[in-house]
Amino acid sequence: MQYQGKVYRPWMEANSLLIQATLGCSTNHCTFCTMFDDKRFKIRDLDDIFRDIEQARRVNPRVESIFLIDGNVMAIRTEILLKIINKVTATFPELTHLALYSGFNDFRRKSIADLKAIKDAGVTTAYSGLESGDPQVLKQVDKRMTREQAIEGMAMAKEAGIKVLASFIFGLGGRDRSVEHAINTTSLLNIMQPDAIAPMVLAVQPGSQLEQQVNRGEFILPTQLQVLQEEKYLLENLEDFDCYYWGDHGNNVSPMRGEWPAVRQPFLQRINQHIEHNNAANQNIIQSFAW
Repeated sequence: MQYQGKVYRPWMEANSLLIQATLGCSTNHCTFCTMFDDKRFKIRDLDDIFRDIEQARRVNPRVESIFLIDGNVMAIRTEILLKIINKVTATFPELTHLALYSGFNDFRRKSIADLKAIKDAGVTTAYSGLESGDPQVLKQVDKRMTREQAIEGMAMAKEAGIKVLASFIFGLGGRDRSVEHAINTTSLLNIMQPDAIAPMVLAVQPGSQLEQQVNRGEFILPTQLQVLQEEKYLLENLEDFDCYYWGDHGNNVSPMRGEWPAVRQPFLQRINQHIEHNNAANQNIIQSFAW
């Protein structure tokens, strides 16, 4: 396998085989992220991708789950992406799960027919970074996506039958915009109703633009209590649509996961216990660790 640069995948894809289809991220502007700073975005040569797929087949007698990396694999032109997917499914006929990263704007840049063709070819799940539902926070972190665009992209993926996991970041509004970040992110999720959500606590990555903003005093990190209150607001106000709650990221104060909405009350009890009894809740700054 000819992996290039740093390799990332969602924590819930820990047991998936990774096939590198792109290098880097097609946007790569977000102030909090350094995942792909070591490379410029490009689509790998098909011959190289196919060689990796064939090599993976030679060394793996059975593969049921594959995740296509790097960032924004959905940005690949549909005809090229279909060739990659078809090669994967032909090489691994036992496959039951094929996932990739996709920005919500990547859905929007394709037609419904394209998205349906990608789904029919074998893609089951797309991981999409929402980050926040607050317009000001989205602008501050240079996400280059609006609430309206996220809603449109989600609707297109749903129409095509592609399951979407939406990730977002507790604390991304900082100390001054914590309440608005929680309210507007929850309201956006209620509109979009993704198949799964993955909340995680903000971690300041070394070398990121966000780190520079923190050092200059332009971004004040939230308190641990604010982060807990953001999750409490989410748990109290997220509507009763079916989705999976992947709240067990390593940086989360109270890691927990389960089928929503059945887990609402036990999750709320845990968050309230942390707010009332966890000594860390009284600390003046969040405790989180770089990736």
